[in-house]
Amino acid sequence: MGIVAGLRRRILTPDIAQTTMAVRGFHVKSPEGRERLETVGRSFLHGYALAAEARRPDDAAAGLDGVAHAFRGFAYEGAAMAFAVRDGLPFGGRYVERFLAGPGAPHVYMTYVGVGWAMARLPRMRWSTLHAPDPVLRWLVLDGYGFHQAYFKTARYVGARYRPDDFPWPAEGPRWYAGRVIDQGIGRAMWFVAGTDARRLHTMIERFPEDRRADLYSGAGLAATYAGGATEAELRGLLGAAGRYAGDLAQGSSFAAGARVRAGLVTEHTAMATEVFCGCTPQRASAVNDEALTGLDLRSAESPAYEQWRRRIKNAYQPPDGATLPSAGGTRETA
Repeated sequence: MGIVAGLRRRILTPDIAQTTMAVRGFHVKSPEGRERLETVGRSFLHGYALAAEARRPDDAAAGLDGVAHAFRGFAYEGAAMAFAVRDGLPFGGRYVERFLAGPGAPHVYMTYVGVGWAMARLPRMRWSTLHAPDPVLRWLVLDGYGFHQAYFKTARYVGARYRPDDFPWPAEGPRWYAGRVIDQGIGRAMWFVAGTDARRLHTMIERFPEDRRADLYSGAGLAATYAGGATEAELRGLLGAAGRYAGDLAQGSSFAAGARVRAGLVTEHTAMATEVFCGCTPQRASAVNDEALTGLDLRSAESPAYEQWRRRIKNAYQPPDGATLPSAGGTRETA
């Protein structure tokens, strides 16, 4: 590591202590749960540090791919944040663009979320440097922003249930939808705040206004599937407690499955969670996501394409008439 790269890494990389449960004040369900979530944090910051020191995005790939299978996606997320921060600095480059064209391509979902972390750290005047060209996936940037805010400003975003109104990104809007995606990120962070305790998570979500719960459950389903840390019984308990938001849990879980399948990072927990929430394998859930992308209306003023996509996925698991849900072996009856 050169002098410039080392200096850049030391200046840009956050303190790893900031990701510990004790510092964050998050609930500790068990020593195993704490270790899992803190490993997520360490993996994220390891990826961030690799990207902070890399001369080119390709230079970070070997180190990122050396991260353990279950946590590698978080390292790529951290790397994306660092590259986006570097893009936002004076005389920044096109790091995220090159990352997405290279080693970040299989981790496209985590990359967009990582850009959202950078958004939370960059001044608004530099948001124009954020690279998020996909008209559907770009909303994941706000998911990452919401996660960051709930993770680091938990008292305000979770305890006081704050959410910014009339959010000014993306520039072409629609602004009214931004808050919903931020809520999805808040819900994802709440899995960490709750220490993977499904009962505590449910209680926390139920304190929010009813019109925000669907998006919060969606984010929680994504985190419970992607990050793990709960038993099958705990996940089934969450599914039962969610009631009419079961389809939102399934949609978030399906997103998580798609991210892991695309990156080749499926774990036993991924399969268990998608079976509980979606009634199918991660591979089938990923296919549901891909099928739902076909024919989206990118010009709709009433519903962003990203929301159309999410709604289609939700309906694939919980049709409007509530008749059936897919399962690994076909269909099953809903309760």
